[in-house]
Amino acid sequence: MALRAPASRRQARRTLAHVPRHVLILGGTTEARELAAALAAHPGVRVTTSLAGRVARPGAVAGDVRIGGFGGAEGLADWLRAEHVDTVVDATHPFAESITANAVRAATATGVPAVVLRRPGWRPGPGDRWHEVASLDGAAALLPGLAHRVFLTTGRLGLAAFAHLTDLHFVVRSVDPPEPPMPPHTEVLLSRGPFTLPEESALLRDHRIDTLVTKDSGGTATAAKLTAARQLALPVVLVRRPPLPEGVETVPDVAGALERLGLSL
Repeated sequence: MALRAPASRRQARRTLAHVPRHVLILGGTTEARELAAALAAHPGVRVTTSLAGRVARPGAVAGDVRIGGFGGAEGLADWLRAEHVDTVVDATHPFAESITANAVRAATATGVPAVVLRRPGWRPGPGDRWHEVASLDGAAALLPGLAHRVFLTTGRLGLAAFAHLTDLHFVVRSVDPPEPPMPPHTEVLLSRGPFTLPEESALLRDHRIDTLVTKDSGGTATAAKLTAARQLALPVVLVRRPPLPEGVETVPDVAGALERLGLSL
């Protein structure tokens, strides 16, 4: 089914300046939970948070919750129509590239206003030794000449990019068990942030880490590892965020999302 909105709806696209009746949050982040709680506190606003179901024990979320995918952009567009959604807020992880693309396509097809909530990315400071790359493959390509013992915090997916690095030792941290294939010398730490600076410094020392590999997730919950790496003079291989679809409207925080919805904290 082609994703096309009726001409009348395209011409009369609703704006974000009105108070919405039904807001769909594409969630999975701290900001998504905070936004759901703020919206649920407003009388007359129905909020539904959609979770992909990739985390076994997601945190509590206010309002309605649905688990699982929509079936691509077409399925999401059908759901927006059927559930009379007024606004879509994409508050997924900055690396959930396909979800964001589908959200933008579905919103365009239905004429439903959409905004992307993305926390600001990290920026290097004095003393940081960052090597920025565009992908996990790019990170893996750098490691043989840089590292011996790697702290890998890129999530439970995508470890196959490092599986061929048989001469390196990896300490992998994720919320849920990572998916194989993985490097042969891998130690898995199952843990959920936030993490403190003393905790991260102790981890790097105890595991004799000489290189940190992470994604530019932004936020404060897992930023302490970057400070710890700086203080220990360790190099950091940072995977840059994928670009957002052209023309998408973005806000940096929950307050910005509520302002776009015509609401307040």
